[in-house]
Amino acid sequence: MIETQNPTKRVMPTLLHLDSSMRHEGSRSRALSAHFAEAWQQANPSGTVVYRDLAADPIPHLDLTAFSANFVADDDRTPPQREARKLTETLANELLRAGELVIGIPLYNFGPPSTLKAWFDRIVVQGLTVKPGGGGLLGGRPLTFTAARGGGYGPGTPREGWDHREPWLRHAFSQLGFDDIRFIHTELTLAREVPQMSGLEELEDKSIADAHAAIDELFAKRRDIAA
Repeated sequence: MIETQNPTKRVMPTLLHLDSSMRHEGSRSRALSAHFAEAWQQANPSGTVVYRDLAADPIPHLDLTAFSANFVADDDRTPPQREARKLTETLANELLRAGELVIGIPLYNFGPPSTLKAWFDRIVVQGLTVKPGGGGLLGGRPLTFTAARGGGYGPGTPREGWDHREPWLRHAFSQLGFDDIRFIHTELTLAREVPQMSGLEELEDKSIADAHAAIDELFAKRRDIAA
């Protein structure tokens, strides 16, 4: 069952931290999301970080059983539908309990990893995260993507506009009510692995350093506002 909040009970701050890179060692998106989570924990020492690794523990892709379970009363669900709905509610509860999200996301073939798409498809459910008549139930939660990409996709580059993650993610999460969405990008992360990118190592290092600095600046601004 979906958990409901008691308005008279004090709720501790909670960050939902997701990673989706198939890499563990050397993953820039993971390093950045970890940096964000550490900064968040320092700013919220009594808060809780809930972590889910979508690569190490992938969510099954949405199938007809899981989809149809959302439109059937519990008493009428088959055992496979009940099992699928149980996972859906577990994921939705993690999201609903969180006051903020950070998602580490690489770029695979110009889009997000399928592991993230599988998770997302399981949490878009009327009555849980979306109102029955439309409109998201997750407004007021900041959402940060720490996004890494192996090549250069900035303005003026040959692949400008080829990174299709950001427009899709903004549209997708907006239907859940998210209206405070930011991307912290680092790129050229394959400069030390792809021979054709030799000579770009310093630009890679700068891009990574700038992304870490952007996280620090974000939390510094929050401290200033709180003060």
